[in-house]
Amino acid sequence: MLGVNIDHVATVRQARRGDDPDPVRAAHEAELGGAGCITVHLREDRRHIQDHDVERLRGFVRVKLNLEMAATDEMVAIARKRRVSMVTLVPEGRMEVTTEGGLDVAGELERMKRVVGALAGDGITVSAFIDARAEQVDAAARAGFHACEIHTGPYAAAFVTAGGDFRHATLAGELEAVASSGNRARAAGMRFNAGHALNYHNVAPVAALTGISELHIGHAIVSRAVWVGLREAVREMRRLIG
Repeated sequence: MLGVNIDHVATVRQARRGDDPDPVRAAHEAELGGAGCITVHLREDRRHIQDHDVERLRGFVRVKLNLEMAATDEMVAIARKRRVSMVTLVPEGRMEVTTEGGLDVAGELERMKRVVGALAGDGITVSAFIDARAEQVDAAARAGFHACEIHTGPYAAAFVTAGGDFRHATLAGELEAVASSGNRARAAGMRFNAGHALNYHNVAPVAALTGISELHIGHAIVSRAVWVGLREAVREMRRLIG
């Protein structure tokens, strides 16, 4: 399944603090292009997606609505109130441009158990965005997560360095790390998702990994949409991962 992150549609809107482009219309176009999930990240500083976007999207989206968020009391309350389909817990830093690394589930296990329990109690699927490390996968299983979204940023960086040549040990190793973590998650009864920095050039090897359930992609699709439109940009990505 392709999950399309539409945060950067809201980034353009917020540059003028107006109403256009509307993330709800973006979600509609993504659905028509074949997205099986719409993802938005409601950040604590509200730099792009706003509370009213989540409210409107919850009533409009006809596929799965995935809310990326920090594991804070405020965000848990919002997710429970809006009854989103899925929550992906991510680390969040005020100065970062985008999410820079995986959630430290192992280091915050007891708090993660409480957060996951509260969300799951309302029927919300809960995913952990984590680095491709065995201890984090194991901790996610102990915390009760339903899925692990394996951080593909290191793989994407290695892909650029190696020019996409998998004879380079670093690139091959990063892909294997994603695959190994995904297999470990599946063996523990969790879904294997992946995302971050995936694009039209590097996505195919990840999409081909055994047992992968969902790919979450945003920036590359929204960037491509500047030239071909969002519906077609989603269709092109769907063809690549299909």
